[in-house]
Amino acid sequence: MDDLDRDDIDYLLDLTQRYVEVSERKIPRIPALRGKTVALVFYEDSTRTRISFATAASRLSADTLGFDVKRSSANKGESLRDTIETISAMGIHGIVLRHFGAGAPWRVCEWTDASVINGGDGRNQHPTQSLADLFTARQHLGELDGKRVAIVGDIKNSRVARSNAIGFAKMGAEVVFVAPQTLLPVSLEGWPVSVTHNLDEVVDEIDICYLLRMQLERQHDAPVPTLREFHHEFGLTAARADRLKDGALIMHPGPMNRDVEIAGEVADRPNAVITEQVANGVAVRMAVLFVLIGSRLDLVEESSLADQESAVA
Repeated sequence: MDDLDRDDIDYLLDLTQRYVEVSERKIPRIPALRGKTVALVFYEDSTRTRISFATAASRLSADTLGFDVKRSSANKGESLRDTIETISAMGIHGIVLRHFGAGAPWRVCEWTDASVINGGDGRNQHPTQSLADLFTARQHLGELDGKRVAIVGDIKNSRVARSNAIGFAKMGAEVVFVAPQTLLPVSLEGWPVSVTHNLDEVVDEIDICYLLRMQLERQHDAPVPTLREFHHEFGLTAARADRLKDGALIMHPGPMNRDVEIAGEVADRPNAVITEQVANGVAVRMAVLFVLIGSRLDLVEESSLADQESAVA
């Protein structure tokens, strides 16, 4: 998200709306990427992001090449570079990479001529999730200028938290992190956020309550005494959800741990837009795939939605 300015984000969100309309057709498929091949290279487990990218590529008529790291030569000691160069030699046009190393997508760009899309790199960034969240929020709230967004939970280990802090701030929203000190990064210098350790202080005032799961797989200590205590202090309980102002959204990137960061029944309330985030993620990824593989546009340069009309007509 660091590489995108507000105009870039607006452009992608506007293009996403076109692909939402495509997805609602009886046959949600267009030939925008016919003849192109997208490799899904995932070194970490994924359900939503991987299936979402596969669905997006399919709806654009691209072929997909799956890569299962658990059954690959990576288990025989093959380096990331050799894996990427091997896949690239097969004539692919795009690589969706999820990797445990922060910054991995940028290194991969040095080893391939294919377009590289960050599907999540360690604790660093998850840009397409952020774009899906921004699109979903804009659908319900309109322009995000002046909106207040609370990102709550395991911020220290969350790539979504970083991407959304940047993304929402670039769209004019005010972002507040809500977490115990043990679940915050060591330094927040340069982050466009404020911080509180008390959810009850802000829950009445926010437009979006964005919950994060406890990423136990990344924790090497005990940042909270118990998950029950975490839920009591920082979870979106039914009582706290009742205090949200009219029109406020409840969001979560998934997977959820019900009754940890969010009460089970709260996740099913009408203002919880969690499944909408998933659905919109397909359209967002269609937009990203088309821009980077179909049009080969550089988002830093000016571009027009009118130039894309033929691809989504």
